[in-house]
Amino acid sequence: MAENKNKEKHMAMPVEKHDTAAWANIEKTKDASKVTIPSEVQVRNAKEYVDTNEK
Repeated sequence: MAENKNKEKHMAMPVEKHDTAAWANIEKTKDASKVTIPSEVQVRNAKEYVDTNEK
């Protein structure tokens, strides 16, 4: 049972870092739906990334 307490203690800590996620650089949000809209630069960077990694 002791090992389960250790696991429960660490369950609250997130594993991922979201600093560089696509939604991290939010330019604005829509009022009604709270959907985030990235800046135009971020959209271009994402498109360039996708285009270079096509199979």
